[in-house]
Amino acid sequence: MATKEKQAEYWKENLTYIVALLGVWFLVSYVFGIVLADSLDTVKLGGFPLGFWFANQGSEVIFVILIVVYVKLMNRLDVKYDVHEQ
Repeated sequence: MATKEKQAEYWKENLTYIVALLGVWFLVSYVFGIVLADSLDTVKLGGFPLGFWFANQGSEVIFVILIVVYVKLMNRLDVKYDVHEQ
């Protein structure tokens, strides 16, 4: 990847992934875990209110999933732009 245009395209796609994943992170941690927690408490998951689950266990599980998704997306992006490790 020698050209500035390719580098700009790579960075633009990387930022798109970051914004999308941060959006999911915000939705799960803030919206589901805080703002909508009382509304979600009417639903039970494993015997616990869903709002409580999102505020505690759900956020952590989703965060780990987001890390795995980001790694897979970036590995694919690195191969696409030929900047992957050999």
